[in-house]
Amino acid sequence: MAAKPRFRKDASAESDPQPGSPSGSDQKHPVDEKLPPGKMFTSGLQHVAAMYAGVVAPPMIVGPAVGLDAKETAFLMGASLFTAGIATLLQTLGFWKIGAKLPFVNGVSFAGVTPMIAIGKGEGDNAIPIIFGAIIVAGVLGFFAAPYFCKLVRFFPPVVTGTVITLIGVSLLPVAFNWSQGGNSQADDYGSMTNIGMAALTFVIVLALRKFLRGFLQQIAILLGLVAGTLIAIPVGITNFDAIKSAGLVGFPTPFHFGAPQFEIAAIISMCIVMLVCMTESTADMLALGKIVGRPADEKTIEGGLRADTLGSAISPLFNGFMCSAFAQNIGLVAMTKVRSRFVVATGGGILILLGLCPVLASVIALVPLPVLGGAGIVLFGTVAASGIQTLATAALEKGENALIVAAALGIGLIPIAAPTFYHAFPEDLLVVLDSGISTGCVVAIVLNLAFNHLGKKDTGDENPTQPEIPDQIPATAH
Repeated sequence: MAAKPRFRKDASAESDPQPGSPSGSDQKHPVDEKLPPGKMFTSGLQHVAAMYAGVVAPPMIVGPAVGLDAKETAFLMGASLFTAGIATLLQTLGFWKIGAKLPFVNGVSFAGVTPMIAIGKGEGDNAIPIIFGAIIVAGVLGFFAAPYFCKLVRFFPPVVTGTVITLIGVSLLPVAFNWSQGGNSQADDYGSMTNIGMAALTFVIVLALRKFLRGFLQQIAILLGLVAGTLIAIPVGITNFDAIKSAGLVGFPTPFHFGAPQFEIAAIISMCIVMLVCMTESTADMLALGKIVGRPADEKTIEGGLRADTLGSAISPLFNGFMCSAFAQNIGLVAMTKVRSRFVVATGGGILILLGLCPVLASVIALVPLPVLGGAGIVLFGTVAASGIQTLATAALEKGENALIVAAALGIGLIPIAAPTFYHAFPEDLLVVLDSGISTGCVVAIVLNLAFNHLGKKDTGDENPTQPEIPDQIPATAH
């Protein structure tokens, strides 16, 4: 019989109580708390603001690349918001054995952008149906593979999870830097003092709000910082109102708007590889989030989370959406605000659905200039990296070859960031994995941990310096 998950009571949890957190008489975990409606909505809106640009960016890139005009690309963006909301609800609320039931945000995966563009080139009007057909098959296969894939959790001790969490944060920082410069490297004002100045001002505002506000207002400091930065950006002249002017009041992502899905073997294989990359990153993200919220992710949790990811991906093309996966930037928001309720993120999922159905509301969120979002993003993504470093502090780096494992995994994982063209001569199919520093770093950390801490070792209890930490990170049900 599987043992019940054991929740660790560490110093950070005791010294940093959450509003309404469980006490001796109340055993409800903060993840399962329901906040008052006002707080639920504003906290959920903060999650949407943090991930909005990440959801609309892939369709914004893929649409023109496969020959869609501005109107059809805008339709894709609305559909992506709608399907991201559905996937987020599957992940946070769940049903049956589907959903991690953690404050986990799902949205369009960047990992699929390059393969989708490659699939759609030269296909004309068939480009989107072929892409959607490949995503549906990859999602269904991933759904059935989830019970087996989740067993990899036993290979994620602190030396691995800490490395991966650190890589998640560090890998996201270039996104914040790009936003801070304006987001479009072809624009005349890219990297201008105005853009970077607004990012710096927003960065300072967020830090000041975190320092001087208290209670709930401190928890929504990111949202308040984004609002303040956007208001300041209006007289500066970098806030664009064109989206509101052209947006309709109501819009529904008509099923199979671009035609019935088509199934081509090469496209399916390509998207199945992307799905494996997404499942690897989602596993790492769930382990990171479980650590942050104090509910360690065991095999059952990861299996449910992967099922939500893959099911969300399989049904997204029905409503003209792309492959869905975890959004790591929102993990940083949970770590920073310490609002751990999954119902807050579910509220964010509801807002995403509403935005997908009401383009004019979506355009209001889009008012936030990218430099403003970049300034806040530096704080968010840096918080994720800091959480990884905190986890590594428990990984007994002074023992065995743990320090070497971390050094090698971080080194390989940082290649796509430090040298983006490093793998330019490799086959395009391999770039799906190699261009993801999170995936490559994760694989290296797992393989080296097996090589140094498992293979050839006798089970004496002390010879694997990372093993004693596993119960703190992963409940007994993971074994």
